[in-house]
Amino acid sequence: MTATNVDVLLVGGGVMSATLGMLLKQLDPAMTITLVERLDHVAHESTDGWNNAGTGHAGYCELNYTPEDQNGNVTIERALAINASFEVTLQFWSYLVEQGIIQTPSDFINATAHQSFVWGEKDVAFLRKRHELLSNHHLFAEMKFSQSPEQLREWMPLIMSSRDTNVPFAATRVEHGSDVDFGSLTRRMIAHLEQQDGFDLRLSHSVKSLRKSKRGHWRVVVEDEKTGKDLEINAKFVFLGAGGGSLPLLQKSNIDESQGYGGFPVSGQWLVCQDQDVVKRHSSKVYGKAPVGAPPMSVPHLDTRIINGKPALLFGPFAGFTTKFLKKGSVFDLFSSVKPYNVAPMMAVGRDNMDLTKYLIAESFQSHKDRVASLRNFFPDAQEKNWKLQNAGMRVQIIKKDAKGHGKLEFGTEIVAAKDGTLAALLGASPGASTAVQAMIDVLERCFKDRIASPEWQARMRELVPSYGQSLVNDGALLKQVRERTLSTLKLR
Repeated sequence: MTATNVDVLLVGGGVMSATLGMLLKQLDPAMTITLVERLDHVAHESTDGWNNAGTGHAGYCELNYTPEDQNGNVTIERALAINASFEVTLQFWSYLVEQGIIQTPSDFINATAHQSFVWGEKDVAFLRKRHELLSNHHLFAEMKFSQSPEQLREWMPLIMSSRDTNVPFAATRVEHGSDVDFGSLTRRMIAHLEQQDGFDLRLSHSVKSLRKSKRGHWRVVVEDEKTGKDLEINAKFVFLGAGGGSLPLLQKSNIDESQGYGGFPVSGQWLVCQDQDVVKRHSSKVYGKAPVGAPPMSVPHLDTRIINGKPALLFGPFAGFTTKFLKKGSVFDLFSSVKPYNVAPMMAVGRDNMDLTKYLIAESFQSHKDRVASLRNFFPDAQEKNWKLQNAGMRVQIIKKDAKGHGKLEFGTEIVAAKDGTLAALLGASPGASTAVQAMIDVLERCFKDRIASPEWQARMRELVPSYGQSLVNDGALLKQVRERTLSTLKLR
């Protein structure tokens, strides 16, 4: 078995690994990096354009980021945090465009208004309250609210066509939202990395084992899926950015921090419009409220998309029950992830979330007619013949042990890092790729503490992300400065 030594090993060829690789190479061009991907090309699981919502998640339209309690109180803190994180991502993407690393922003990001749409008195009241709270903050100052049928017909003509105006409805709108093809972005970043000295991409390679050596490095055995030969990679640092595959890999590492984690897989499907005349009549992302019992990633939305340079119109996602952790995974993924240290939390989550399980199973058995009926809440004139079902990617929600040792289902993303900083893994789903840059900066701060604290890396970070080390939530003047640059550079306004 041949062996190779590297500074960094990235596992998984998606947007997270690509982003971390780009950051590290910008901070230290001499760093040696190997990226291994089990498929024969990159960005083909959750990062692929057809496998995610393609929304630049900024909290503009996603109602689940502003929950309402039983007393009618709406909290906006999560929306503020997500918006600020996305602004960090936009800054780094702007740097890539300004440096010519990505030539044309429209190759991966396009201006697409973000809208929320609700109906019924209760939800209209919620949306009005949400708008009042958010629009009073500088991050959301440009958000508009309307109940006017005339205004809404201008904002969303497809949705307002043939709509019953006797039912109360309302919408909010932010003009500078975005549609993002994360697959195209990732392929461009990795293509750039391949041109750099000290970067090695190994496709069709899967991780068989991870073991800590006495020197404190990681001995990782990967198998060439085409030849069956093994390769040993000795890495000072390992990042597990394999989407749903990160949890099993984290378990292989046996680090103390992996104890207690489990996974709750959820599949997804889209209705894709086949009528180009209909596609041309919609030019925004419109999010509604999730049905009672539905997971947050199942918030229904009717989306304008640009995937691989071509316009598309998608509705969904429709969630389903699965035991796979990856779209091209195994039905045994869930069962093999059960370990002595996580069986109790996983059983507790199964017991406490029976409504969710029943919902997912029911979703799986929906007919085409049922799905189009859901679509008609957004597009009353939808015709069954014009829409086809397409599978999306897998999302493995985090199950973790709480303070009492019980299981808790988490719907966000989380970085799990070894205390010595030699390994990190990204678990979870939403908001996922949109906060990739902030998430990977968190990895740098936790696993490269000494280097990122150095004056050289600090100065370089401020070149890559001008707001680095400052709060966009608290500093309105800084946000204005940052946003003017990113919206202009990325052609979002």
